[in-house]
Amino acid sequence: MKHPIQQRVWQLLALFTVIMVCTAASCKKTGSTAQPETPQPPTTPGTPSGAEVAFWLTTGNRTTEFKEQPKPRFGATPATSQAVIDVSGTQTYQQMDGFGFTLTGGSAQHLIRMSAPARAAILRELFDTTGSNIGISYLRLSIGASDLNETVFSYNDQPAGETDPEIKKFDFGPDKQDVLPVLKEILAINPKIIIMGSPWSPPVWMKDNGDTRGGSLKPEWYDAYARYLIRYIQEMKKEGVRIDAITIQNEPLHPGNNPSLLMTAAQQAAFIKQSLGPQFKSAGIDTKIIIYDHNADRPDYPLAILNDPEAKKYVDGSAFHLYAGPITALGQVHDAHPDKHIYFTEQWIGAPGNFSEDLKWHIRTLIVGATRNWARNVLQWNLANGPDNKPHTDRGGCTACLGGITISGDAVTRNPAYYIVAHAAKFVRPGSVRVGSNEIGGLPNVAFRRPDGKHVLVVLNDGTVARSFGIRHNGQTALATLDAGAVGTFVW
Repeated sequence: MKHPIQQRVWQLLALFTVIMVCTAASCKKTGSTAQPETPQPPTTPGTPSGAEVAFWLTTGNRTTEFKEQPKPRFGATPATSQAVIDVSGTQTYQQMDGFGFTLTGGSAQHLIRMSAPARAAILRELFDTTGSNIGISYLRLSIGASDLNETVFSYNDQPAGETDPEIKKFDFGPDKQDVLPVLKEILAINPKIIIMGSPWSPPVWMKDNGDTRGGSLKPEWYDAYARYLIRYIQEMKKEGVRIDAITIQNEPLHPGNNPSLLMTAAQQAAFIKQSLGPQFKSAGIDTKIIIYDHNADRPDYPLAILNDPEAKKYVDGSAFHLYAGPITALGQVHDAHPDKHIYFTEQWIGAPGNFSEDLKWHIRTLIVGATRNWARNVLQWNLANGPDNKPHTDRGGCTACLGGITISGDAVTRNPAYYIVAHAAKFVRPGSVRVGSNEIGGLPNVAFRRPDGKHVLVVLNDGTVARSFGIRHNGQTALATLDAGAVGTFVW
């Protein structure tokens, strides 16, 4: 039996040990069930004085094209008259899925025709994150042909007068020659790349006009079309390609493209709640259903679907293009339904391109503007084309869509969209979270915290003269300068 004083000493020692262990393990209150809505990347313990900031630069005059620069350093810099961008470590917004392009059939056609060594080199440059490679992390595919294919086709074309309601004759057709082989080479470089599918048109036998262009999906074929989309997801899985999400219809209010389909908001809602949603659930399909996929001038379209609770329950979010309307419309839809996600899925650059103006507009409006309005991804339009902007379909295919790269044999030209995507994709990896940063006139910017705890800041000098500014985080400031029209990505 211990002496009372000795017993008290042992009790105090035991209590002290529990306190120390609990503190080291960051003990939580017993019974607490509160969890964050999405997993948050770890925060950095602080920004030490003298810490380096990686700095990648592209200038509007092309004297520097996505090159790493001398590294600024953080320090307790005294206040100056220069603008200061404050990056928050605690104010968080949406989680990011990534940045990239649409791998059109035409893009894949040009890539597959390159020699194997040349193709391997450009695919590594596009999809790897090491060195100066740009690290594309998100791809959109057309389900069947888009208007940047050589010919129009679906995966279930039938002779005139014939149908296939059970989708027993599904076939990837021309995509077996280029899209699938190129995809497999990309997946060998980045197995975790996120892939979205978007249809330009259902098979013609499902449409009320019997044409690849325009017309509407007949209600009696809603179930068959749902089976067609499910079969696409299942057949891609057999090829080793996971489809993370599909949009219901590319540009549903633009029936003049070839191929295309007119689909009103009421028709899209009916298709989702009557056929697609229930069939996804029954088949155990976890691919996300994303609505709209058209211009920001019609936020009423996705809102009409999201305001229908029977349709909404199957929907992950809404997708946008910006050929019309303000980028702030994305935020409007998010604010009305904050439980649903926002995606930015397409924007072209018209050939031959204007490097300085294209760089500024797309960084300001999309890389900064779309993500500040809750977009989880930002996708430029076609990844690659030829010097003549081909291939494209007849009767409505895009004749002036400039690829991210232009391919001529084995020669590659890097166009504005290549650098626009590079400044975000390489550094803002999937799983990153947008964090707060103040908006400063003439210096559009957006900030992110990555899963590894590092921070990324993309800044554009939107003015006509060089600008110096501070980047402040956790009480430390680093100084940087951007020439007029230049974009910088800063990582620490």
